[in-house]
Amino acid sequence: MKSIAVIGLGQFGSQVAISLTQKGFHVIGLDASEEVVNDFKDLISRTVILDTTDESAMRAVNVDTVDMALVAIGSNVQDSLLTVALLQKLGIENDDIYVRAIDPLQEGILKSMGITNIVNIESEMGKQMSVALSYRTSMKTIRIGRIAGQFAKPRSSDTETVDGLELPSFRGHMVNDINFNEDSRAANPKRLLTAYNRAAATLNLLRAFTKGGFAALSRVHQWNREFVAASPAGQRYEALADEIDRAVSFMQACGMDGDKLSELSEVDFHTSHEALILGYEEALTRQDSLTGEWYDCSAHMLWIGERTRDLDGAHIEFLRGVNNPIGCKLGPDANPKDVITLCETLNPEKLPGRLTLISRMGAEIVSEKLPSILEAVKEAGHPVVWVCDPMHGNTFSTENGHKTRHFDDVLKEITGFFEAHEKVGTYPGGVHLELTGDDVTECLGGGAQLDAEDLSKRYETMCDPRLNGSQSIDIAFRIAELLQNSKL
Repeated sequence: MKSIAVIGLGQFGSQVAISLTQKGFHVIGLDASEEVVNDFKDLISRTVILDTTDESAMRAVNVDTVDMALVAIGSNVQDSLLTVALLQKLGIENDDIYVRAIDPLQEGILKSMGITNIVNIESEMGKQMSVALSYRTSMKTIRIGRIAGQFAKPRSSDTETVDGLELPSFRGHMVNDINFNEDSRAANPKRLLTAYNRAAATLNLLRAFTKGGFAALSRVHQWNREFVAASPAGQRYEALADEIDRAVSFMQACGMDGDKLSELSEVDFHTSHEALILGYEEALTRQDSLTGEWYDCSAHMLWIGERTRDLDGAHIEFLRGVNNPIGCKLGPDANPKDVITLCETLNPEKLPGRLTLISRMGAEIVSEKLPSILEAVKEAGHPVVWVCDPMHGNTFSTENGHKTRHFDDVLKEITGFFEAHEKVGTYPGGVHLELTGDDVTECLGGGAQLDAEDLSKRYETMCDPRLNGSQSIDIAFRIAELLQNSKL
């Protein structure tokens, strides 16, 4: 059995020590604080109150005999470096010493001391959005994708006119085709079956990716390689990938194979879409034979759009009757009274996790409109999850006709969303973004500073403009920073 010393039982060190203990390793948890040590004495193999810069004290508890050591001391850089130097003096090889660094200066000093296994928890990070958020904030991220669902959407106008020819609007592949001719724009009910079959195939592919090792953290360098070298956000991702590699290497050095641990090799990925076409949703609704409860099996989570959240409307009536987690968009016209009624209708039993409210106010008015709604819901005691959709309220068209959004507006609404929650004392729960990993040019701004003339280069969306891979990761970093700096 390998013996491991974990020095510093803060948030990071304690969790590592507990995890290693649970995996069957003999862990010595060391910290100078009696209170901290007492908190974890029943969760770690052995805990000791100790000044880890004291050579005689370290020898007295046999630290010089451990197979490896993790120095997880947080803010006291001097004690961290002195402890590392002492471990070296005690005869522990550099390859067996892992150190948490909190800034580039500390990292540079460690490297000059011959330490290469550096876990830089506090530095700027970015990977896939969930990884960036989870790793940066130490918060679990629930992944919900607008995918494998209903391939349709409402349009502002029933018809479109091109070169004098007026035809029905494109309403998504479940209804008609994007090509502009009479045959393509004719509604075809057989498309409902095609959409269902393609959704099923997509789900099968997702299961293969998320449960078959593709999402393993050991493959972090293989994700989204194309944008890495060409963008600031990609370079930040590469730095994070290096950190994750070091963390995985540490676990492997402890005898744990990250590729065989489900926690590191698999991810949970949930599907979601707007419950817009009620006939389609009803056809896929089933009753649980054990509980008698009804579920819409077209997705894990369904939401009600801004245009269909009429309190007396069919969409509210349908979704209040299923037991899926459900969401509801709140646009700039939402008011506290109506939102409270929505909560009472959709989640009368006040079940945590049942209802998600998704604000899409617009960058210029979110700070003005959202706080009063947050306050009302809070006072009424409704346990909703608050999510920000910074995309739909910030859409506009350029002079050349491209429908787009500006990165700065997206970020401004997210920032306003966080500020509103901090003002009221409620909690931001997530973001709803439209994005792609492809290098498209559909949204302005971001690290590449895309302007209106750039949009035509790779404008590929059939509907709404999406953030590209670089812009998405950049947003993930910004959100992580907001979470880290939040006082909540």
